[in-house]
Order: sequence, then structure tokens, then C-alpha cells
Amino acid sequence: MSFSAPSLLLAAPLTAYLAFVSPWLGRRQYDRLARRRDHDPRALVHAYRLWIAEEWVWVAVAALILVLSPGIRPADLGFATPTHLSQIAPAVAGMTGAIVIGTVLLHRLARSGRAVPGQAAVAELMPRTSAERWHGLGMAVTAGVCEEIVYRGLLIALGVGALGLSTTAAAALALAVFVAGHWYQGWKGMAVVALLGFWLTTVYLATGSLLLPIVMHVLIDVRGLVCLPAPPRGTVGQAV
Repeated sequence: MSFSAPSLLLAAPLTAYLAFVSPWLGRRQYDRLARRRDHDPRALVHAYRLWIAEEWVWVAVAALILVLSPGIRPADLGFATPTHLSQIAPAVAGMTGAIVIGTVLLHRLARSGRAVPGQAAVAELMPRTSAERWHGLGMAVTAGVCEEIVYRGLLIALGVGALGLSTTAAAALALAVFVAGHWYQGWKGMAVVALLGFWLTTVYLATGSLLLPIVMHVLIDVRGLVCLPAPPRGTVGQAV
């Protein structure tokens, strides 16, 4: 697996952006949203549209990198049929069940007026209106697809093919960049992201395919952005 020089000219700034610029920019945008949201009813919708467009630009760059590298196959970036499903299926089924059951329990908890654990970290992203909820769904699907392609598929391949790292080291480095991109959630939120990201990375490496990580990622984000009621306004902005 080898990347061409032109593809590396694209990969280097994209990786630098994901590792350093995106975390800082995301924190700044989230803080700005917190200041504007109660005064601008379209603030969250505009933010979601911006983030959706940004992540699809990442995928477009990843696709161009793939096109410019004859030595890289789509399968090297996770575009392949999952293998070893019999080994990973019980764990995936258990995780899916946990997401569904957890969603029901957290929904009941929120309806009772009590705080949902971890929700304060992303309080400003929680939809309050129908329009926001539809955009939240679009954001959940976009994040599940685009972030898996870029953070899991592309960055791990770059670590192995461009930096000469082992698959384990490349995956760990890619996971660190993925977690850094959620800096706006604070350290507690990032710890949760690290655990979920580790699980998604494990599934990807076990199956050689991004299919299951994408599905799981979408389900996790739909649970968080669409299925749960927004917290009371008095708690919004209390990010950890």
C-alpha cells in the first residue's frame, strides 16, 4: 500500500486540519452557538448545515486522495465486504441491544425531568424544534459516514502506507485525532468518545470493513441527537 506524492500533498494538510485546526475550531463554534442560540432560532440549523458540508468536503478530499494513488485500493480504506462476521457478530449485536435499551431508559429519565448522564456535554446540539431535529438526523448520518471514512479508513491507511506504522500504532494515532475532534465536549465527554471510538476501531480492524462501524456510529449519534429530548433550558450550556 503506497500513496503517491500528489495524494500526500492533499493528505498532509487534511491530517493537520483534523488534528489541530478542527478541535480548536469546533470548540470555538460550539461556544459561539451557546451564546447565540437563545437569541437566534436558526443558530443550530445553520451550525448543522455548516458541519454537514464540512464533513462531506473531508470525504471528497479522501476520495481524491484515493483516485490519485494507484497503489491504494478502496479496500485499503475500508470499502470492502465485512469478514469474520461470525466472530464479531455477538459483540455487535450486544452493542446494538445496549444502544436500544439505553436509549429507552435515557428517554424515560429525561421525560421524568432528571438529568441525562453526559448530555450536558452536548447540550447545545440537542434539537428543540422539528427543523432542528431533522437537521440533527442529517448530522448524525453525516458524522457516521464521513467520520468513519476519514478518521478510521483514511487516517489508519495513511499511518500504515505513508508513515510506515504498524496497524495498531496507526489505529491508535487515528483514534487520538478522532478524540481530539470532540474537544468541545470537555474531558469527560472526550473519555466517552475514546471508549466508543476504540470499539468502532476494533470492529473495523476485525472485519476489514467500514460498514459495521458506520452503522454503529450512525445509531449512536441518532440516539444522542434525535431520540432523546432536549434538556431543560436552565441546564443548557453547562458543558463538562
